Amino acid sequence: MMSHSPSRSWSFTRPHPEFALVVTLIAALASPGRAGAQAPTVTPGPFQATSDSLKAYAYPDWFRDAKLGIWAHWGPQSVPMFGDWYARQLYQQGHPQYKDHLEHFGHPSKTGYKDLIPLWKAEKWDPDRLMDLYKKAGARYFVSMGVHHDNFDLWNSTHHAWNAVKMGPHRDVVGDWQKAARKRGLKFGVSEHLGASFTWFQDSHRSDKTGPLAGVPYDGADPKYQDLYHPPAAADDTGWYSKDPRWQGEWFARIRDLVDQYQPDLLYTDGAHPFQNEVGLSLIAHLYNASAARHGGTPDVVYTCKEKSDGRWVEDLERGVMPGIRPHPWQTDTSIGDWFYNRTWKYRDAGWVITMLVDIVSKNGNLLINVVQRPDGSLDPQAEETLAEMASWIAINGEGIYGTRPWLIHGEGPIRARGGHFREDFAYSARDIRFTAKGDVLYAFAMGWPADGKLLIRSLGRYPGVTGRIDEVTLLGHGGPLRFNHDEAGLAVDLPATAPCRYAVALKIRGADLRGFKPELAPSQSIVIAPDAAGKIALDADRAELHGDQIKVEEKMGKANIGFWDRPEDHASWKVKFPAAGKYRVAVTAATIAPDARVLLDVAGSTLSIAPENTGGWDVFHDSSAGTIDVPRAGELEVALRPAGRTNWRPINVRAVTLTPEGR
Repeated sequence: MMSHSPSRSWSFTRPHPEFALVVTLIAALASPGRAGAQAPTVTPGPFQATSDSLKAYAYPDWFRDAKLGIWAHWGPQSVPMFGDWYARQLYQQGHPQYKDHLEHFGHPSKTGYKDLIPLWKAEKWDPDRLMDLYKKAGARYFVSMGVHHDNFDLWNSTHHAWNAVKMGPHRDVVGDWQKAARKRGLKFGVSEHLGASFTWFQDSHRSDKTGPLAGVPYDGADPKYQDLYHPPAAADDTGWYSKDPRWQGEWFARIRDLVDQYQPDLLYTDGAHPFQNEVGLSLIAHLYNASAARHGGTPDVVYTCKEKSDGRWVEDLERGVMPGIRPHPWQTDTSIGDWFYNRTWKYRDAGWVITMLVDIVSKNGNLLINVVQRPDGSLDPQAEETLAEMASWIAINGEGIYGTRPWLIHGEGPIRARGGHFREDFAYSARDIRFTAKGDVLYAFAMGWPADGKLLIRSLGRYPGVTGRIDEVTLLGHGGPLRFNHDEAGLAVDLPATAPCRYAVALKIRGADLRGFKPELAPSQSIVIAPDAAGKIALDADRAELHGDQIKVEEKMGKANIGFWDRPEDHASWKVKFPAAGKYRVAVTAATIAPDARVLLDVAGSTLSIAPENTGGWDVFHDSSAGTIDVPRAGELEVALRPAGRTNWRPINVRAVTLTPEGR
């Protein structure tokens, strides 16, 4: 479904009158004693600004029970209706957003992002109505954008004049969202994307390289607007997070102000913990200590960022999922469309949201889903339709989602959702099962409805040593127990003639000792790889079975690879159908920065040591010949890629391994 194109006829003949107010306020704030230059101050409490101290954090039950949050990724960048990162990319000559800005608003040397802010009026925004829709759709927490990389605060900011109370809608966006959420009993969160703003916005200081206005500075270079676009960065200050301590101090002051004013239940950072130093850790310690002071000495708040948690916070994945159950709660953030309103994007449907939710919950995670708003604050009909379908589904299946915990394994079936950012599209079927547990009940979600009306759950097989017993099986949304057979093959269930809902359906299983099963003994449903017409066997990252807590599939340069392989305990494997025994030539496509990285290829006990070359970068992949290996017999065999040794293991990224019969 496509969102319709807007009609836009704005023109800019003189500066907006709001700019005079802002420039005056900027002058008042730009004094040597400005809060941004102060050292971080942390509320006293049980946490200090150290990584080790934060490991004493305990995840609050409300977050572990909530499972589903809704996010309002909304602000002035919605105005052009042309997607995410508009405020930056309108200053990149040749970019589609630069061309769009030139056509609809003018050249960025005269008309820049500052001129879009007054056009964000939010005139149809009704937070109470929207929050009713979100709660009915199943959200147990709601997250408001606090500030994006565009350096525009959506609250009544104490330290920054460019904010939504003084400009644009002239409303406390964060405060109004907060009131609507808490009135309905939802936990309330805020997201901050400010840490990256300093370097992110530096393109606004540049100019066209070609054309009639080549060399004419964009409006970001005007000193009058440096509080929006930032001062120029040092030549070597180009990372996601700035190295400038002045900017780090301003970030701390503004985000502490956001936390102190609104006391959110959740704070999200768009990146790893900010600046990777004491400044970022100080803000987290302050968040935890301030919450602990309000809750009898124990924090009841969540901090989430895109960094492995080790128990310090909630790890967040952008548009991706974990490959399996994680010991600590985690979160996926994704959207039903682009992050900001984009007239060219199709919306995701409710089925996609629901299967994402079920898979994530089965792995000890939560789903934070962005519902895209128009610039005026309203929703497109397609977005409201998705919310309505979510509401219908959650009314039937919510008991298998909320308050649940992982079972022995997250699921079974041919589709293994790959771990990592930006990997969220999976062709699930009725053979894909996901498990959740609550008390003495096990829920088994089938990700589709089987054509023959039968489900077989292999992980519940009655193998020797199994102590679990199944007494009753029902289907959520359907009255009465179902007929089933339980033996070594698994739990075979006869479903009713019609499904009780669209999308995933949930079996509710009662019995005794439901953790007394041995799913590891179930027959593998792995993908079996066969040779191509030339006899070549390609073992790629997407079809690998990953073993370990950290190893996962990621994407670099638009292609999948096995990465995050930092532990010698982890390994990867494939099921391969070999047509014949014999010698096979081996090649590997890999990236590493270690001169002595070494892995072991194992085919049913026959091994080959592989030493990929140092490619000089984690995203620089080279193909290299690795020698030959003896395949001992024909048939379906496991091919494993393991560290060659535990004590001298060096990380490596592997895109593919290929085996070609000698003589071909």
